[in-house]
Amino acid sequence: MPDSPAPLTSAAAAPSLARRWGRRQLGSALYLLAGVLAAALGLNAFLLPNEFFDGGVTGLSLLASRFTGVPLSVFLLALNLPFIWLGYRQLGRGFAWRALLAIGALAGALLVLHFPVITHDKLLIAVFGGFFLGAGIGLAMRGGGVLDGTEILAVYLSRRASLSVGDFVLLLNIGIFLIVGLTVSWETALYSILTYLSAAKTIEFVVNGIEEYTGVTIISEQSDEIRRTLTERLGRGVKVYAGHRGYGSQGEQPEPIDIVFTVVTRLEVSQVTEEVKRLDPRAFLITHSVSDAKGGMVKKRALH
Repeated sequence: MPDSPAPLTSAAAAPSLARRWGRRQLGSALYLLAGVLAAALGLNAFLLPNEFFDGGVTGLSLLASRFTGVPLSVFLLALNLPFIWLGYRQLGRGFAWRALLAIGALAGALLVLHFPVITHDKLLIAVFGGFFLGAGIGLAMRGGGVLDGTEILAVYLSRRASLSVGDFVLLLNIGIFLIVGLTVSWETALYSILTYLSAAKTIEFVVNGIEEYTGVTIISEQSDEIRRTLTERLGRGVKVYAGHRGYGSQGEQPEPIDIVFTVVTRLEVSQVTEEVKRLDPRAFLITHSVSDAKGGMVKKRALH
């Protein structure tokens, strides 16, 4: 009897798996490195020389450094360590190690890297300081780590209290900016809020990218024609659900109807909407944000 090829197949697959794992680890490391450099630029070239503040653990560290004279790097490590421990308990050892590496690298970069002060214009400081800091945090998140432990604590507490993650982050930052207003100046507090908003929006853009996905649900009597247009003309993947009408303008209408669902980028929403309205002006459309989408035909396929 010939030997089974199964062991050969497994042996051949092992190098391929190792290469993919290695590429993922290299990509993660590059994201973390880019995140550390961007955040260090935002802090050293914009926020620190002009005594501006941010939200989250970074904001607490900036406040503590200002009032004690201890370097910011010390507080970044000290205040984030409890959150890294929480991350270890909640998200695993790999995440905790990446977070510790990223935050440690940022603390070291703030000590050894010296960027020139780019501007003293307060509006530019708030906007671009927040931009580079947010870009750094977002890139670190894409690399599987964090530069600010606030989100870890928020997720942990949201599982044990009625506050949502967003509620907790909002309350924490309100407290930070109130302290800045009472102890430094209200003008600085207002500019620091602008810094935080700039950073938050940049984080959202870096993590989601320009291809932030939107789910589109279409209820129409022309569902089959709409499905063909989406797949054949626009190159999108669709899902068709069997549904029933509920209550319409003429009372109860329990007739069956197909429901078409597709996922598109936010740049393609108007194109899909126009095509649907062209086929059925009375179609009912629902759009909603999709935080992530993998598998299936998410990317637009090429049409020939």
